[in-house]
Amino acid sequence: MIFRRKDFYGTSGVLSSVLFFILVLAVHAGFERPLEGKPAGVHFRRQGETGIFSPEVKLFTDRTYALKTSPEWLVGKPFRCTSIMQSELLVAREGIVTVLTPVPEAEGAASQVAALEKAGFVWIDGQNPFQLFGGNPRDCVRVYQKNIQAGTRLQFGKWIVLVAFEEVPDATGLFEIPKETLYNGIVLEKDPRDRTDMASHGERPLPVPYLDHPPEIIPIDIGRQLLVDDFLVESTTLERRWHKAVKRGDNPVMKPVTDLELGVKSGHPPMAAPFSGGVWYDGTEKLFKVWYCAGWFDGTAYAYSQDGVKWVRPELKVDPGTNRIIPRKGTRDSSAVIMDPDAGPDRPKYKMLVWSRPQGGELFESQDGLSWSEPVAWAPTGDRSTIFYNPFRKVWVYSIRSGWHARSREYSESPDFLGGAGLENRVNWLRADELDLPGKHWFYAFPDREPGRKSKKPSLYNFDAVAYESLMLGAFTIMQGPENNFCAAEGVPKMTEIHLGFSRDGFYWSRPDDRTAFIPGGRKEGTWDRAYLHSNAALCLVNGDELWFYYTGFAGGPWPGHKAADMYANASMGIATLRRDGFASMDAGVEAGVLTTRPVSFTQGRNLFVNVDTPKGELRVEVLGPEGQALAGYTADACLPLSVDKTCVQVRWRDGCDLRELQRQPVRLRFHLKNGSLYSFWVSDDTGKSGGYLAGGGPGYRTLRDE
Repeated sequence: MIFRRKDFYGTSGVLSSVLFFILVLAVHAGFERPLEGKPAGVHFRRQGETGIFSPEVKLFTDRTYALKTSPEWLVGKPFRCTSIMQSELLVAREGIVTVLTPVPEAEGAASQVAALEKAGFVWIDGQNPFQLFGGNPRDCVRVYQKNIQAGTRLQFGKWIVLVAFEEVPDATGLFEIPKETLYNGIVLEKDPRDRTDMASHGERPLPVPYLDHPPEIIPIDIGRQLLVDDFLVESTTLERRWHKAVKRGDNPVMKPVTDLELGVKSGHPPMAAPFSGGVWYDGTEKLFKVWYCAGWFDGTAYAYSQDGVKWVRPELKVDPGTNRIIPRKGTRDSSAVIMDPDAGPDRPKYKMLVWSRPQGGELFESQDGLSWSEPVAWAPTGDRSTIFYNPFRKVWVYSIRSGWHARSREYSESPDFLGGAGLENRVNWLRADELDLPGKHWFYAFPDREPGRKSKKPSLYNFDAVAYESLMLGAFTIMQGPENNFCAAEGVPKMTEIHLGFSRDGFYWSRPDDRTAFIPGGRKEGTWDRAYLHSNAALCLVNGDELWFYYTGFAGGPWPGHKAADMYANASMGIATLRRDGFASMDAGVEAGVLTTRPVSFTQGRNLFVNVDTPKGELRVEVLGPEGQALAGYTADACLPLSVDKTCVQVRWRDGCDLRELQRQPVRLRFHLKNGSLYSFWVSDDTGKSGGYLAGGGPGYRTLRDE
């Protein structure tokens, strides 16, 4: 039996509630009496507080809902007041766990019934269901119970209330938290649920533990070492300067031209852009490849290019006469396509998520990016969810749209792309913070309208990430408004712009204090990327001395139809460029400055390379021993000064000293800079190849690594 909201609200509120309870009771079968036995002893490792389950008590930390009704046998029992979005507990002593969750029959109910029954919980009788709070049918709940063994960890999504337990304040020694040491010396808990609770920091920027407590010695074997944070920096008199991407003058490089992209058959607005999707360089075929949204809410299509600017749409077999790669199914929203750097010759090279209504997320695999496997259903998520791969830890990460902090993200990971489809270890993860700039006004498209209206609070609309050199590069799509209802009424695209962040473990992210957009919207009527900008899954490609950021921009209407569709009309793809490694530089003026690294180590390579811009200045480098003394032969005076602007240049010392004799021992590098900018450094052989990751790859590289 299917219940829809309109079935309950066509009559008076009282009558609709009565009808609802009658209908629910009509399908109420197979339930149990309350289980006999002791309540479980539970330990809470996250925010929240324990209270007494009684009338008018506040039920959630992040909502104002208060208890309205309850079975008598639950009144007066302990309950846990925590976030409505997520709750977690450890069973320290075997016993019965009792939870309340909305009935699944009501439309819009955030019910955990399916997950509970799958886990072996049973539906308990006794005034069941009952209206926990308010008067909305979707807040009518069932009671579930299960006897749980000690040592079990339970995690619930939106929403449950835990009641009738005995709290165990200290579970020391009961649970051992597995950890792993990463390629750069960072120690990270293996399970996301063991990491810092991201919901307890208010509006402040989220913590980055490895910046507060870096490793004593930092291995630098993998990739160029970027200076985007202070992870590698022990001390400096240089100034960090952030750089922005520059849009190409010939943008957009792809715009709607085919019937599929123009929505001739579907009736949807025109679109030819990734919307996450993916733009990658296939080094074996020497082709730029894009998987993109062809027609808004319509096709998932493929195109290729020799130069990354002019694109060819091949006719494929899926839908004759088009370049679709999978059949149309439901209303297609976002997607993400990942080229797997660790796939191997006998494994699918490409992975894809497609999110559409009503089925939600589905995962696919492909060897060639054209013929795709049958889909594997993803656990329920929000519509702008994506995926990425963290090759440093060999895990697939599911970036899940959530509402735990306005528009925000949850995180789940798995070493198996398809095996993680259940999202069992999802946790609250990323959000906007108090440093993000609010929109100047809600009506960015109409600056003269209501100038005194309150600014829109920013939120995190989407998040994509990719491995670049020695770290993970992240694209934070920050929304500044207006919201959907205004945009639909006025026929203008939402204002989202692309910002960057950086992570050395793939979970904790640092962001620049400069919160102006890395790639901003045009904001003016008539510009192809007026607003609603989105990154692609590969973020950028390495093209010579530049990084090419392919991004989606929306011009908006007019489009034949109604204004609500204009907000999603005329989406195209463009390119913004940046110097290689050019996210941030450490700068000095005419007065020389110094940067000293923390102790670093390397096991291979004999030459030091830098990415530096000093044509009117100079850079010298010295190597320091354990006591901080400059090593003989590696002093600043012995270093041949560099006065060049190059993204890859070798540092040399007069006596021909190289770094082989310093392998496997901790050293510090001290950079003396005058009138110039330092972007990165790394140790390599004579070729200068870093062994790091190349985001989406690029011409001249056979794989996604610089090797």
